[in-house]
Amino acid sequence: MSAQTEAGAVPTSADRGTPLIRLTGVKKYFPVTQGLLIQHHVGDVHAVDGVDLEVYPGETVGLVGETGCGKSTLARVIMRLYDATEGTIEFDGRDITKLRRGELRELRRDMQMVFQDPYASLNPRKTVGSIVGEPFALHGTVEKNKRKPAVQELMELVGLNPEHYNRYPHEFSGGQRQRIGVARSLALRPRLIVADEPVSALDVSVQAQILNLLGDLQGEFNLTYLFIAHDLSVVKHVSDRVAVMYLGRIVETADGATLYRHPLHPYTGALLSAVPIPDPKLARERKHIVLEGDVPSPIDPPSGCRFHPRCPKTKQLARDAGLSEDSDPKCRNDDPRLEPFEDGQLAACHYPLEEPIIGSSAD
Repeated sequence: MSAQTEAGAVPTSADRGTPLIRLTGVKKYFPVTQGLLIQHHVGDVHAVDGVDLEVYPGETVGLVGETGCGKSTLARVIMRLYDATEGTIEFDGRDITKLRRGELRELRRDMQMVFQDPYASLNPRKTVGSIVGEPFALHGTVEKNKRKPAVQELMELVGLNPEHYNRYPHEFSGGQRQRIGVARSLALRPRLIVADEPVSALDVSVQAQILNLLGDLQGEFNLTYLFIAHDLSVVKHVSDRVAVMYLGRIVETADGATLYRHPLHPYTGALLSAVPIPDPKLARERKHIVLEGDVPSPIDPPSGCRFHPRCPKTKQLARDAGLSEDSDPKCRNDDPRLEPFEDGQLAACHYPLEEPIIGSSAD
């Protein structure tokens, strides 16, 4: 799963051309209501709160962050399973933010999704042949008398026995069910696949099989992946670029090697410093960033930088300045924007990390 050039470097934005997916200021709020008989709107859950992101053809972009940061919601907004509250979503230069149902059906041929839970994403009342072949029937791309061999070809492609065409999902293991989901997503030969934590529910040995399968299919079908995960080692293995999400916002993006070698945002640094390292010497040398407190509520996110209530760097700056508040005033009041740094790295931080975290290299 790589869009590396022959020299081994990740292409620049100029080399990549036009983004396949471009998100601009995308927000998704869920209303919060109170009352038994009459519901009153009392607030909103800021699940996704102003995301800018570009995904270029043929590359794999990893989207990481802790549970509840809005990754899965963003995936569903991109797929138009949820309507965006604000912002625009462009696919291959076309604004798809407000497409109607008939127009969305056409778009589905180019955009597909692999869901997190292989047990819940398959209809238990339908056979594998019916599940994988359903896109053929909905879009009329394969004649009825040719669907079975087409489905069996897809099953063989993802490592399933074509003779199991008439079996039901409960007769397969977790890894096999996820392969069924991958086969279904490939039926219409899409250009973009959004994979929402596709291996998190699987055993480690099965995870490697699914990741290798996705990599092989990317080369064969020229696929573009948005790969969502919370496991940084998995994202490191599959991604060309990585975007880090915190409390509904992207706080840092960079190519994989740069991000793992020298993260700029303290939150990214904290995530990487928690990844186990098998080398005891490197583990001792690594700089650890300890986070205090819980993730703030997305119903009432903090002012300024969303991360400042937990950021050890802004707390240290406040202590050094002898301030009574527990964080630096700039972090507490001014909302940082994603700013460019060297090597195409973007970070939304007033005081980015200056030193690499030893032992977090992508080598």
